[in-house]
Amino acid sequence: MSKRILIALMILILIQIPAAQGQNRKRVRDCGVEIGILEPGKWNAITDVKGIRVGHVTIIKGDDVRTGVTVIMPHEGNIYREKVPAGVFLGNAFGKSTGLPQIQEIGQIETPIALTSTLSVWNVANGILDYILSIPGNADLITCNPVVGETNDGRINDGPGRHVKREHVLEAIKKAKSGPVTEGNVGAGTATLCLGFKGGIGTSSRVLPQKSGGYTVGVLVQSNFGGILSINGAPVGRELGRFYKPRGMRDAAEVNRGGSCMIIVATDAPLSPHNLMRLAKRSYLAFSRVGSPSHSYSGDFSIAFSTHPDVRIEEKVFAEEATIEYPTLNIKNPSLSPLFLAVVDATEEAILNSLFMAEDMGSSRYSMKALPIPETLDILKKYNSLNWNKRLDPYGKN
Repeated sequence: MSKRILIALMILILIQIPAAQGQNRKRVRDCGVEIGILEPGKWNAITDVKGIRVGHVTIIKGDDVRTGVTVIMPHEGNIYREKVPAGVFLGNAFGKSTGLPQIQEIGQIETPIALTSTLSVWNVANGILDYILSIPGNADLITCNPVVGETNDGRINDGPGRHVKREHVLEAIKKAKSGPVTEGNVGAGTATLCLGFKGGIGTSSRVLPQKSGGYTVGVLVQSNFGGILSINGAPVGRELGRFYKPRGMRDAAEVNRGGSCMIIVATDAPLSPHNLMRLAKRSYLAFSRVGSPSHSYSGDFSIAFSTHPDVRIEEKVFAEEATIEYPTLNIKNPSLSPLFLAVVDATEEAILNSLFMAEDMGSSRYSMKALPIPETLDILKKYNSLNWNKRLDPYGKN
């Protein structure tokens, strides 16, 4: 059998089986990879922040449709009438998101947050608007700013087909729930690529000690960016000879190839929009930890919001003249450093979870292998990068 025929057969197999079956995929912490010193929450997910729900819709059709939408619900009420304070940080602003200027300008979010494929952003924004208008009391709105983020899955997926529709957004909202969050090749992460391997959706959380407020920080990422993978200081990408495309160090153009990452940060700490922007900014530090310089053509955006009931921005619905009440905020700047540590560690682990939980994905356009977990763990053992917290108890119990 010729080499050309063999390659064609391999591509055909990947097309017929979009996500490889039977792989032993585990989250990083389940593999002994411990990031930072703070403890995760019950689910080690953004849903550890009370009230947060996440929903996915994954779309796989034919030989080149591999895409989806992921929705984050900030709380269970009418989000338009009970807006949440928020901040945004633009790490590298080569992105096509909607709603971010309002967050920058007045520091609030009034819709669910949706993540999707680049060219489906506007379809998804319309779906978010349909949802907001369907809520009792909202039918007469004359303004609304849907928050939609994206990364470009067009390497594997038929992006120009704009296959994510309004009905998919409404379905994702309906499916949104608390508890464990599905990761990897799901929703907005169905066809994304990251650090030379299959990327996807990843999530993680951290809970502060009571003396630091006992607050929870949860992060969800849509990973789709380039670089040379590093895990707990171990040069995994270099050891595996894999970069954004597996061509090796001599191809500098491929090593520096762009991509994007959406980072969604939730916390129950009562923070002002300014300090939420500062929290969002710190999440970006995780990029250097995992081996990415954030490329010129990356849309790397971080959105942070607070779910604390006392800092919601309430719009009076039935008053003769609509009014908005802005709460008094009570977290002072000196108390932010533990939250900064929590968001960096949770973002790093969320990115790694997106890699560890992703599976092989292929289409008629392109195919990408998932991170090989056994080989990766061998590298981490070689560099003494496993089970750190068993050797050092951060809370001084031992």
